[in-house]
Amino acid sequence: MTAQAQDKPAIERQFQSWIQSEIWPRARAKGVSRATFDAAFSGVTLNWDLPDLVPPGTAPETPKRQRQAEFGAPSKYFNRNSIEGATRIGKQMAQRHATALAQTERRTGVPGRIILAIWGRESGYGRVAIPHNAFRVLGTKGFMSTRAEYFSAELIAALQIAEAGHAPESAMKSSWAGALGQPQFMPSSFLNYAADGNGDRKADIWRSEADTIASIGNYLAEHGWVAGRDWGFEVMVPDAVSCTLEGPDQGRPIADWAAMGITRVSGRPFPAHELPGEGYLMMPAGRHGPAFVVTPNFYVLKDYNTSDLYALFVGHVGDRIRFNVGDFRQAWGRVDRLFRSDIAAAQRSLEAMGHDVGGADGLPGYKTRRSIGRWQEARERQATCFPDKGNIAALGG
Repeated sequence: MTAQAQDKPAIERQFQSWIQSEIWPRARAKGVSRATFDAAFSGVTLNWDLPDLVPPGTAPETPKRQRQAEFGAPSKYFNRNSIEGATRIGKQMAQRHATALAQTERRTGVPGRIILAIWGRESGYGRVAIPHNAFRVLGTKGFMSTRAEYFSAELIAALQIAEAGHAPESAMKSSWAGALGQPQFMPSSFLNYAADGNGDRKADIWRSEADTIASIGNYLAEHGWVAGRDWGFEVMVPDAVSCTLEGPDQGRPIADWAAMGITRVSGRPFPAHELPGEGYLMMPAGRHGPAFVVTPNFYVLKDYNTSDLYALFVGHVGDRIRFNVGDFRQAWGRVDRLFRSDIAAAQRSLEAMGHDVGGADGLPGYKTRRSIGRWQEARERQATCFPDKGNIAALGG
């Protein structure tokens, strides 16, 4: 039964009852007052337009959506307007907030260019409107979503933020996922990582650029950013090096990658201090696009947003802001138009052969990419490590 076929008034009554019977006791136990609680939920109703909703009495509809959704080629993430806009304004912000960026870099070891790129990606340096009522978003998703307990916990954290008076009046606006402020922190991340960057003993990620900068830097430092190391390097991978070596679980010293014939596209050697450090092959489009040797810091960026392409965007835009680098040297190749359901079917076929594809979700992450490559090599084919119509059909997708 679809959400549209539900008795919405009855579900709305269940939601209001759930707020009082389930959320209020948890909030009260965390020190939230009744006045704060009532103000937060005044006029709040379910938002039926949010994704991944599972109304009471229904099952998740993910397979249906996957049949309808086309997999987006990696190149779409790097559209020129996004890249150039984030770079241009980022350079302005680098000058305007040079002191705050330098202070945060000294304190955390996180380069200012990386902080700027995240800030730009998350909220357009504070210029993007954040439209949703955080309590409505988090309440809806806590009541009926595929990750209900996660969002319920974030709802409690948002109430704690309101109780403590951290947010300015009427500032509890969020993304469709419940993220807050200029760094787009989930409420629990605010409680754990928000930092004071201007010395006023507050962490105002809504109005203060200095606090936003300090908070992003603190988040990355607390998640393990290694000071002095880069995020990664675009490289050329010779045909003799298999694309199946990709992944954070197949790391080796960068010196070893260099010894295998992998070189930087710039023609410069890898920095001497990076050679003994661990590096990982990352090929987000397999042989159909640019390749990278990334460092552990790349995976710290993924802690901010669990996407290879997000982390790559941040690293690349940061380099453009600070070093004026150009586009990736290797162009994104043409990628076949595929449906997520077709990729998911191929993933299930690979799983049946014993491959670990990271789950049959219709999205070709690194485990799926290298599993395709291993399957290709076992059939004595050239490994491309990326789904296309040919290998999807052969795998029964």
